[in-house]
Amino acid sequence: MEPKETREGCGLCRDAAPLEFDFSYAFQPIVDIDHRQVFAHEALVRGPGGEPAPTVLSRVTDANRYQFDQACRGKAIEIASRLGMQSNLSINFLPNAIYRPELCIRSTLVAARKHGFPIDRIIFETVEGEQVNDGKWLAEILREYKRIGFMTAIDDFGAGFAGLNLLADFQPDIVKLDMALVRGIDQSKPRRAIVAGVAAMCCELGIQVIAEGIETVDEMCCLRDLGIRLMQGYWFSRPLFERGCAPEAIAWPA
Repeated sequence: MEPKETREGCGLCRDAAPLEFDFSYAFQPIVDIDHRQVFAHEALVRGPGGEPAPTVLSRVTDANRYQFDQACRGKAIEIASRLGMQSNLSINFLPNAIYRPELCIRSTLVAARKHGFPIDRIIFETVEGEQVNDGKWLAEILREYKRIGFMTAIDDFGAGFAGLNLLADFQPDIVKLDMALVRGIDQSKPRRAIVAGVAAMCCELGIQVIAEGIETVDEMCCLRDLGIRLMQGYWFSRPLFERGCAPEAIAWPA
């Protein structure tokens, strides 16, 4: 049964109870290797004391999924603002927790105004592992977010539904390559060919490409040779609990 809509929004917006558990964030940088700058920080959920993500995500149920998704957005913006974060901020969202994009985004806009964080520096990224069976619906959500002024990103591109069908319906600002394509790419001709093709296609469509999950210098060098300049992974920096990463702390390529 869908929530009843009101003039202020849907019933879930109006009647949502507070979550019964607390959480916080670690931030992992997404780097621009050409300009040696931090392009963005991805907000990664953690327990209130820095506990691993599963300790939080295991408490998310169908009953509290909406409240959790809304709380995540506000908390990420609050912490990023408190840290004085100057880079973009990438926030994962749960497409299956959204009923009306134009209504469910309101609390995010309130949080951005309250904490003085510009909405044009917020990236909404489809959450890793969230199965979305209705690609048209996901495209509609992303389209509305982009219309409002947020940046949009498709995560795990090349895995599951996050592929060409979705890209045909909606062209986001950013595509994040699936980690399986990145792993060992320096030793895999098929992976290199696929990534080169995706990079060329995204260039034609005006979409930026991020390679995530980089763990070795050889992977980084190979991706750089393929024209990828935005990267993320342990090679550069692990997620930092309630901290951003300064450019001078990044393991830049020689």
